[in-house]
Amino acid sequence: MTRGELRIYLGAAPGVGKTYTMLEEAHRRAERGTDVVVALVETHGRRHTQAMLADLEVVSRRKVQYRGVDFTELDVGAVLARAPELVVVDELAHTNVPGSRHGKRWEDINELLDAGIDVLSTVNVQHLESLNDVVAQITGVEQRETVPDAVVRAAEQVELVDMTPEALRRRMAHGNIYQPEKIDAALGNYFRTGNLTALRELALLWLADKVEDQLDKYRTDNKIDKTWETRERVVVALTGGPEGETLIRRAARIATRTASPRSGGVDLMAVHVTRNDGLAGADPATLARQRILVESLGGSYHQVAGADVPQALLDFARAVNATQIVLGVSSRGKFAQMLSAGVGVTTTSLSGSIDVHLVPHERASQGRSARRIPAALSRGRRIAGYVATTAGLPALTALLSAGPSLSLTNDILLFLAAVVGVALIGGLWPALLAAVAGSLMLNYFFTPPVGRFTIAEGDNLLALAIFVAVALAVSWVVDTAARKTRQAAQAGTDAQILATVAGGVLRGERPLLALLERLRETFTLDSVTLLEKGVVVAEAGGRVCTRSVDADAEVKVDDELTLLMKGRPLQASDRRIIEAFAAQATVALRQERLTAEAATAKPLAEADRMRTALLAAVSHDLRTPLSSAKAAVASLRSPDVDFDDDDRAELLETADESLDRLTRLVENLLDMSRLQAGALGVHPIAVGAEEVVPRALDDLGPTGRDVAAHIPDDLPYVHADPGLLERVIVNLLANAQRYSPADRPPAVTASALGDKVEIRVIDHGPGIPEDRWDDVFLPFQRLGDRDNHTGVGLGLALSRGLTEAMGGTLTPEETPGGGLTMILTLPTAAAA
Repeated sequence: MTRGELRIYLGAAPGVGKTYTMLEEAHRRAERGTDVVVALVETHGRRHTQAMLADLEVVSRRKVQYRGVDFTELDVGAVLARAPELVVVDELAHTNVPGSRHGKRWEDINELLDAGIDVLSTVNVQHLESLNDVVAQITGVEQRETVPDAVVRAAEQVELVDMTPEALRRRMAHGNIYQPEKIDAALGNYFRTGNLTALRELALLWLADKVEDQLDKYRTDNKIDKTWETRERVVVALTGGPEGETLIRRAARIATRTASPRSGGVDLMAVHVTRNDGLAGADPATLARQRILVESLGGSYHQVAGADVPQALLDFARAVNATQIVLGVSSRGKFAQMLSAGVGVTTTSLSGSIDVHLVPHERASQGRSARRIPAALSRGRRIAGYVATTAGLPALTALLSAGPSLSLTNDILLFLAAVVGVALIGGLWPALLAAVAGSLMLNYFFTPPVGRFTIAEGDNLLALAIFVAVALAVSWVVDTAARKTRQAAQAGTDAQILATVAGGVLRGERPLLALLERLRETFTLDSVTLLEKGVVVAEAGGRVCTRSVDADAEVKVDDELTLLMKGRPLQASDRRIIEAFAAQATVALRQERLTAEAATAKPLAEADRMRTALLAAVSHDLRTPLSSAKAAVASLRSPDVDFDDDDRAELLETADESLDRLTRLVENLLDMSRLQAGALGVHPIAVGAEEVVPRALDDLGPTGRDVAAHIPDDLPYVHADPGLLERVIVNLLANAQRYSPADRPPAVTASALGDKVEIRVIDHGPGIPEDRWDDVFLPFQRLGDRDNHTGVGLGLALSRGLTEAMGGTLTPEETPGGGLTMILTLPTAAAA
């Protein structure tokens, strides 16, 4: 029997329309003649979803009693007996009541699929097992019902039902998701804009991974190794030479030019191909610097092994579905290029649909600089090899001459064994000497005519030639194996040191000092000092070096930085690792300086901005009420005008209002200064919001009667200073009144969320763009005031400061339908 197909509708949050979209598909299938039944759909009282069940056959649910309570679950047996072509089963991650056929609903669906029935189902991203903890961190709500990712990934189709956070919150506000009494708490808790945005991104990324997996599977199943340009990916090949930085920057420019809205950006990847014997032929310090450069440009660094460099490079490029490869023009000389095509030319000829860029550089076609080949064996072993040659070959000759006569073939084999022994002891050069000396002794003492350096028979000449060739070949192989063994051991040691260094630096709070200390410990040095233009910038150890003549080793990092080490001379092989240390030290120093500069500049810039804003705002706002009060008083004192009672009362009222404004301004300035100095007195007690909010409305005067207040009687007491809390609410309401239209006055509501209470001040004005939300809490900022000549912009800044002084938070949020909502969150008295 053919297994049924599963189609899943994935959503970021409840209410995006998964069930509705699933039922739309069920109707389309039914209209095309498919036998469709609905086994289980949760409408949650949503009238539009309930309407979609019309004209669809519904299979009755199975009733299950658990602990005296009746529940309904999916009736798998009834669906199997009905045997439709397609069945609709909502909420894939649901946990069944104990005593059900299976523990989880996705297991019920698996049984239906095994029976050959196609299934439509739904799931939210927060129920995916791999994202469960991430969602809990974002929303603060732990989801106990989960479904393994493998179940969803195994579905034939996964369709994302998407909706912007703003649209979803409007649906919520219009009552299309939850009942009215739950809307306010939902908007302030799970359905915050930030939560919904994060959940939406998780859903998009998870689905993108599934699509990528599907594409990779399709390419693998169909044996497709050609590049599909679904996304631009630029691969730059690094040899470890100095030209690498030029290639990286050129590749980055190519990636920038290639980026387009359609492709959604370009991946930049640098790759270094090492020989598959594990031996590093490139300079690790140079590669370390180039890796840092790639990552600073937003790319990634990779390292692969392969005997055939062009083929390994192309295998990597095709594996990552690369579209372009950037290579440097060959650094080999013209004669070497005549002998072999080289990596660049070979890669271009085999690249197929991948574009290859050959980039010229300063070292192109100049030939590689000769590198000193390190000795494969120690000096003592080479001396032992020469001794074995000079003493052993004469002894062997004497022994063969004095003993029973052997054939020339046996003599040659014995001398060949002696040459192999010398190669094993002393390496290449002693073995070459042994091969030449052995051939001469065989010719003189054992090849007819004996006693002369001539050969009478052609067979003997051939045997001696084979002897020399085999001796040379064996000597070369032994020497090469010894050299590679030594290099491999050194490479392993270097890799282990660098890994240890990386771990130590990452765990340290100060990367530069941790790096220098690790370098000192690794090479058992007394001290390591980093100089910049001769000045000490960092040191590890007790004996600081300030001059090159005082150091045992010196590594030049760049034109300005020098690394001095004291304690013991360093071997040439150690310098390669130390240069990698030095490259990392440069980056660490720059990062520490940037961090320090940012920390120093921030308070200075803030103080300067505050001072400028204070002078600009206060100079106007102090002058205005003073001028009004002075004008009113001057008019009353003037003997030239005889005011009647009404005029006199109006002038007195003007003076009184102006002085009140001046008093509030001075109080706000004083409170702000106390907050910044940490000298504000806060006396929190248990207080009820239903007591403070009415007093705040009274403080607003006649306009306070227009504010709609909804404060539950059973709201828990909050832990706050009553006077400061009242002042915060007055400031928030006054700010909301300023921007609210006349026909839609502001509102204040309150609700309990766990061990906290939220007081929400809601206006339906023009609102503020989300990227300016933080700016409204800056002192002396007035964003979008219709009357920009009143107030110094201290109200919201002071409100947030007072709230935080009481242990609460004040955050803005978009009002569904337009406007701004200020959320004042305080701990409950019981929690405090």
